[in-house]
Amino acid sequence: MKDIINAIVSIVIVCVLLFVANDYLDKSSGKAGSDTVTIYNWGEYIDPDLIKQFEEESGYRVIYETFDSNEAMMTKIEQGGTSYDIAIPSEYAIEKMKKNHLLLPIDHSKIPNLKNIDPYFLNLSFDPKNEFSLPYFWGTVGIVYNPSLLDGQTFESWETLWDPSLKGQVLLVDGAREVIGMGLNSLGYSLNSTDDKELQEASAKLKKLTPNVKAIIGDEVTQLMVNGEAPVALTWSGQAADMMSENEALDYAVPEEGSNLWFDNMVIPKTAANIEGAHAFINFMLNAEVAAQNADYVGYSTPNKAAMGLMDEEVTSNERFYPTEEMRDNLEVYNDLGPKMLGKYNELFLKFKMGTN
Repeated sequence: MKDIINAIVSIVIVCVLLFVANDYLDKSSGKAGSDTVTIYNWGEYIDPDLIKQFEEESGYRVIYETFDSNEAMMTKIEQGGTSYDIAIPSEYAIEKMKKNHLLLPIDHSKIPNLKNIDPYFLNLSFDPKNEFSLPYFWGTVGIVYNPSLLDGQTFESWETLWDPSLKGQVLLVDGAREVIGMGLNSLGYSLNSTDDKELQEASAKLKKLTPNVKAIIGDEVTQLMVNGEAPVALTWSGQAADMMSENEALDYAVPEEGSNLWFDNMVIPKTAANIEGAHAFINFMLNAEVAAQNADYVGYSTPNKAAMGLMDEEVTSNERFYPTEEMRDNLEVYNDLGPKMLGKYNELFLKFKMGTN
């Protein structure tokens, strides 16, 4: 009898341990329930203090994971292995995710802080009526440069990057849309061009830029520019703002031929296990004080009009990072080009990268 009781106790203990272990693994892999919000975001794209604040105010526990490209994010959500409640993709990715039925609609009645968003950033072409996404940050693609290391170049035009005096000195971000788009814009073409002749012209022009290219890199560009190890780089506006906060010698410009105007929005993926928590997080991030603190920390431009009233006017009046509506008219949003054309862009970019090695 004693042996039977011991056996039963042992079985109960093993079952309890298995339950606890399974619960831990589910939570650590994003398979969480109503007490957890699992967020999938770009790296260094939120003030960590705000995650703690949201946990304290809402009672939810946050699981936070990062991605380094829209494509990687979409692939993981499509595979469905992790129950992400919130993701923060760019506009063309949102357009594609909608087509592929990867998003859940957002209930605006649960987002009272939506009133804080500047109407300019609502009802845009990639998500009319903001049925599936709400604004997080926005910005431009341009050129950050160090005048003290240059021979008078000011980069009002993309053409300046081809100046022979910049041999081996230009840094480029590792992005096909950004680099091919730059090549297209420098010729006066749309950065969403699907015309093979225009794309080949852009590719040929980029080939001529090869002698000037120092490196094609990711986040490392920040320290290289801050440390004065390179005089000029193609980058995003927020990344340029980070650099400029650490090195006052740096400046930023968006060339007059045009460039990219991008938007990153919050969405609820179809994988969401906590839809109520997702709405609570979106509403929290749209709070004016929260959005202002986040913008100060991250360095990108906020679409939150109420938040701008709480920020340093020297920042919000800086047209390099908060361009006027008239200035934005010369900029383009990336369109979802479809897999075939995106493959063409990637092919041309890879060919260019191989030529710079």
